[in-house]
Formats: sequence, C-alpha cells, structure tokens
Amino acid sequence: MQFHRGRLIDHIHLRARDLGASKRFYRAVLTAIGRRDAIHEGETFFSADELWIDAANDYTSRVHLAFQTPDRETVARFHAAGLEAGGRDNGAPGERRYHPGYYGAFLLDPDGNNVEAVHHGPAERSAESVVLTAK
Repeated sequence: MQFHRGRLIDHIHLRARDLGASKRFYRAVLTAIGRRDAIHEGETFFSADELWIDAANDYTSRVHLAFQTPDRETVARFHAAGLEAGGRDNGAPGERRYHPGYYGAFLLDPDGNNVEAVHHGPAERSAESVVLTAK
C-alpha cells in the first residue's frame, strides 16, 4: 500500500453537520482541481489524500484550507464547481497581494469553512509528491 504526501497538506480533519452536503461540495471542487483519483468515500466518511471528513456529533469545524492548483484556469473551475455544488462565494478568482503571482479563489463550504484554491504562479517542483510505502 502506498500513500502520497505533499500534494495538498499533511492532513486535515473536518467535522460536518451534513455529511451528504459536504461530500457533494468536496467531490465537486476536488474533481475541478484534478484530484478525483484521490477521493475515497464510505457511508460515514469522505477522504481525499490528506483530507478527512466525517459527521459531527457535537461540533463542526471552522478552518481555512487551501488546495494547490497548476494554473489560473483550475482556480476558476474550482470556484464555479463549488458554487454549483452548494458552496458560497467568499472571494472570486483573482490576484491577491500575498506575493507576486498569487492567484486564488475562496468559497465557504456547507459548514462555513473557508476553502481556497491557489496558483502561486510559474514554479518548478522538485517532485510531484512524496510516496510512502507501508511495510
């Protein structure tokens, strides 16, 4: 069994009030940014690479998370797909002043988490991901 790390983040665990609504939202935005192959779903959870979501029994999460994208067009697809899947606009695709080349879009997921897609401009990666092989 192999695990890929470094493509998104190490890991994040979200607690969702309506797991079905969260599954629809995250399925749409992850597909839009080209990570459909990473999605795993079960009756009580949704996961993709380092992202894990399950149903909240008592509280929901309130976090900001950002997904890396390869270009500005993918940021726009993320934003459109998220709106279509029930997300709320929290910042249309556009340049931000965080650093030169920073291009992002922001959505609120069904539980109010601030979810971003970002392209950092032209860059060269040393590797696509870190591959861990379980022994």
